[in-house]
Parts: sequence; C-alpha cells; structure tokens
Amino acid sequence: MIGISRLPAGVPHFSKMRAEIIPIEPVWIIPAKGALKSLPGNSTNLQSKRRVAIIGGGVIGMSIAWRLAQQGWPVTIFESGICGREASWAAAGMLAAQIEAEPTEEALLPLASASQSLWPDFAVELERASGIEVGFRCEGTLMVALTRDDLERLHTTHALHKRLGSDVVWLSAAEVLAREPHLNPRLCGGLFSAADGQVDNRLVAAALAAACRGSGCIVYENTEVAGIEIDRGAVRGIRLSGGHDEIIPADIVVIAGAWSRGIAGLPSSLRLPVRPVKGQMLALRMAPRAPLLSHVVWAPNAYLVPRRDGRLIIGATTEERGFDRSLTAGGMMALLDGAWRVLPGVEELAIDEFWCGFRPGSRDDLPILGETEVDGLILATGHHRNGILLTPVTAQAISELIMTGNTPEAIKPFSITRFHRQGAAA
Repeated sequence: MIGISRLPAGVPHFSKMRAEIIPIEPVWIIPAKGALKSLPGNSTNLQSKRRVAIIGGGVIGMSIAWRLAQQGWPVTIFESGICGREASWAAAGMLAAQIEAEPTEEALLPLASASQSLWPDFAVELERASGIEVGFRCEGTLMVALTRDDLERLHTTHALHKRLGSDVVWLSAAEVLAREPHLNPRLCGGLFSAADGQVDNRLVAAALAAACRGSGCIVYENTEVAGIEIDRGAVRGIRLSGGHDEIIPADIVVIAGAWSRGIAGLPSSLRLPVRPVKGQMLALRMAPRAPLLSHVVWAPNAYLVPRRDGRLIIGATTEERGFDRSLTAGGMMALLDGAWRVLPGVEELAIDEFWCGFRPGSRDDLPILGETEVDGLILATGHHRNGILLTPVTAQAISELIMTGNTPEAIKPFSITRFHRQGAAA
C-alpha cells in the first residue's frame, strides 16, 4: 500500500545530536495509488478527534502538526518536495524580534516578541523529542553604521525602538569594536539587542521532521495537493495531483507556505494574497576555533550570521521574481560587497555554499493566521522573513485554535479578513 523511493545520492541528511550534515541516502515515503484512503490518520475509528491535513511541510506546517500530534490528534502532512527544504532550509535562523522591528511592521512586534520568548523552552523540548541539537544561541545582535548617512538612519531606528519600548541600546564605535574586533575599524556606531539570537534553521527543520514522525504524524513528501474539496461551506478533504485521483477525507485543512496561493478549490474571496519573495544567500567558511565573528551583525547592505561549526551565513537579496531559482552574479556580488565592507576579513574565507529560497510574503508582509469563512479551513502562511522566529507562537496559536475552536487574541490582528476590509475601504 505504500510506495518507497530513494533520494539521489549526496542529498544531506541530519544525524542525531550533532550540528553537522552528513551526506547519505535517506528514504522518503510517497503514496502508492489508493494507499491514502487507509491512512491511520484518516481512520474514523482511530479516535473522536477531527482529522487534520496540513498542506506544506516547512517549519510552520511541521510545528503545528507536532503540537497537535502531541495531544493525540490524527495529522497528515502533504509536502510537494522534501519537508523543510524550501524557505525553512534557505533561511538564516535569526531570532531578532527587537532589532528587526520596522515602522511598517509595528503590529508584528508583540507577536514576534512573544514567539522569541518561547524559543528557549521550545528548543529544549524539540531537542528532547527529536534527538537533534538545533543550535539555539542568544549572544545578542548588533546593527552597525559604516557612514554618516548610515548613522543618521541608525539614530532614526533607535528612536523607533525607544518609542516601542524595545531593550535596544546605543553603542559607540569603540563599544561595537570591543564586542567584535574584526569589524571595519572605521565604522561609526551601532545598536545592540541582548535579547536577540539565532538557531540553525536547517537543524530545526530536521528536528521537527523527526519529532513529527516520532509523535505519530503521517508525512507524505513529493506529494502535491491539487486542490481542496469544499461542500456546503465546509472542508471535506483534499485532492492530489500527479496521477492520484483520490479525494482524501479531512475535517480540518491547514494551508502554509509560499505556494499557498496556487491551491485550487478556494472561493474567490479566499484567493490568498501570498507571493514568493526570492532571497539569494551564501555561506563562507571560518575557523571554528577562531571565528571572525561571534554575534549576528546587521550591516547596511547585508547581515552576517556565524554558526558554531565555522560557517558564516551572508544574506540576503529581496527580489520579486516569482519562483525563479537562478543564482545571479549581481546577487552574489552585492552580498559579498556588503559583507566585506563591514567585515574586511571575509575576503580570505573560502566559499562554502550558494543558494536561494522563497519567503512567503503577503500583501502587507505580515503573516496570515487563523480561521476563514470556510468551516475547517485554517491559514498559517505569509510569514515572509520571520518564519523561523514565529514558529513557536504560530504552532501554539494554530493548534489551540484547532483544538478549542477559539482564536487566540495574539493572532486576531493577522486574520485574512484585514484584506477584505482594505478592499472595501478602497
């Protein structure tokens, strides 16, 4: 009833309790035709809890599935590729609710701060459930100015933080260099947020995949959902593409990720305002025992994220190019130049990897969370550049909504109905 396929040789797989990637040949499960009708998670006599199908196997979808499965809910994840290998894999893993706050996203700060406060315990619990270390660190984050113009913008940013009540402090150039002596000695000053930190997003994705399977979730990879079946205003199931003509029964469907706009079967009022925002990134290789950098650093034209294994992540471009996976010379040049201007020593480092990913961006770049006009249809998408940061609070809120039927106050401002109101006002 279940078809077994193998990934091509050399695809990375995460080993338990080690912050490294080892190339082996892992196995994924894909459904043979007719197999899905007899899934344990779709059995009506399994228990009285409603059957949940989650479309999208990134960190958002998997964390929701894990939280539900912990409470005994039957959950099936459908991922068109490999779980955790799209935006979740491409991210940098920054947990920077404070220092990344922007004037256009003030509404997000309470949710982002709440999620950041959840991360320490979430990381510990996830590591215990999966046996995989996720690289949680909290050394703080720096934002630096390299020119007088940068300094003026930084003063404006600092004023915003003071108005919002953020614990972000001003540093002189000497104070910045005392924390990171390899930064450009001509820098003009900076901000520091002691509360901000990072996780290794790739290890988080691997840990969530392991935790989902360990808690009883059914996970189907390389399985694309063609549409959602709705009857009389309520979810009835999902329909697969690629030769699978089954209608898979489901009482609740959760939609997540950058591909959510393309799912068929939704009423016109629920055409999701989500598009892919391309980001190119690269990694350099530092000496693990003598790294050039120990804090996450935001520079005017790049951010730099040091990993314990010596990798230095540099990101990221922001491009409206659809699902174009090409890496460009211009994108790489811009990132390397932005990194070199703040950390000149990068010119001596070996290049480790190039990649790109697609952030799920909404019309206002804020997440879309919560229930819809269709009974049983739940949204958890549009997280843009904050998917890793918002993972714990999204999992907590969406699982609570599903289990209790009540929308938590924290996510009410992020309902899809805000776009309906904007349309009516226009």
